[in-house]
Amino acid sequence: MQLPVNFGRGRGVSSRIFVVSLGCLLVNAAALDRTTEQGEASIADPDQECAPYDYPPVSSQTNSFPPGWMTASILSSDSAASAKWNSISANIPTNIDPQTQPPSSSYPSDDPACWWTYNQCTTPKLAGLPPDVATVPEPSTLGYGFDDGPNCSHNVFYDFLASQNQKATFYFIGSNVQDYPLEAQRALADGHEICAHTWSHPYMTTLSSEAAFAEIWYSMQMIKLAVGVTVTCWRPPFGDVDDRIRSIANALGLQTIMWEYDTEDASVDGKTITDQTVVDNYNNFISTAGNGTFNSTGVILLTHELNNFTMSEAITYYPQLTSVIQHLVPVGVALNKTQPYVETNFSLPTFAQYIAGTRTTTGSRLSNATTTSSTAPSTSASESPSSSSSPSPAASSNAAFKVTEFSYGPHLLFLLLTLCIFGF
Repeated sequence: MQLPVNFGRGRGVSSRIFVVSLGCLLVNAAALDRTTEQGEASIADPDQECAPYDYPPVSSQTNSFPPGWMTASILSSDSAASAKWNSISANIPTNIDPQTQPPSSSYPSDDPACWWTYNQCTTPKLAGLPPDVATVPEPSTLGYGFDDGPNCSHNVFYDFLASQNQKATFYFIGSNVQDYPLEAQRALADGHEICAHTWSHPYMTTLSSEAAFAEIWYSMQMIKLAVGVTVTCWRPPFGDVDDRIRSIANALGLQTIMWEYDTEDASVDGKTITDQTVVDNYNNFISTAGNGTFNSTGVILLTHELNNFTMSEAITYYPQLTSVIQHLVPVGVALNKTQPYVETNFSLPTFAQYIAGTRTTTGSRLSNATTTSSTAPSTSASESPSSSSSPSPAASSNAAFKVTEFSYGPHLLFLLLTLCIFGF
């Protein structure tokens, strides 16, 4: 786009206002590229990040999924889900009934269902089921990860991880992925590992077997639709899993990932659990690590991408974690699981490769690089991730315009930005 050399000369204030208005329009359009992962990742304003947007590859398939944030069930029109359920249902135990929350006093004390909520059981009692992953085998290693994403305002947090060349495992809720698919794509693009965290985050053991299947199935399908990968790991919300639910996840090819320590960062209610509780939990964990507790076997700590507080605490305590634990790695890396997805065009480095400096996964948009010396992003109120809730996507689409292609160059762009800001 090139304007005539004499454009605006002799035409007074109105011409200048037109130029500035046009520039503001272009600048604002560029700031709202909600059509690509990279465009979405460049948005720094949490309010803009959390504004609903339409991503047609996902929104066009809305009727193929259960309503967002409602307990999933197999859709009558979904022949693929029905066929899959019919193929595995005969192998799901029928002698384990749905549980109640909290556990009933009548539940057998010998914990026949290996119900984690009752007794933190991670070694199934049903033959043929692999044990849950609650620790990692590598010494002085933290299986680093975050539940409940993708959070709509996570760019500051993900930018921080990128500045540290730090990869993690993210456990994504299907309804969140549906609302914010480009945010979900950033996790893969940045070289992180993705696992499923159900469709609507229920207590899984309270559901019928078919509903529990639907919760896992549709979270996997949404991640596949939005991000392009079929996950091979999952984490039950609240850790609520027993051998009946494990059987369903195992039949879907998923490894169950649990934890050993909990920051309780997602449980703050201002009463029994406060911000100070989380601070104390982080400090106690850091003290435990500093005492050499994990020198022989590594550990998994439960933390969340849930809101501003959980992500800001992760940034705050990152330096202390790295000072007492040698290696912070995605859980898959700690397990030497180089094939994290069914698709073979993505891979994770081995643990040895990761700690030697090979951090990125095959297929990510980031190149392999050593840790940068970038200063961590500010966590001030204006820059920190937002705790905004996740509304449903809007019905309209925002067009992108690359202002960097404007032929008058960066000086005019700077002028236009200044005029826009000061309301000329």
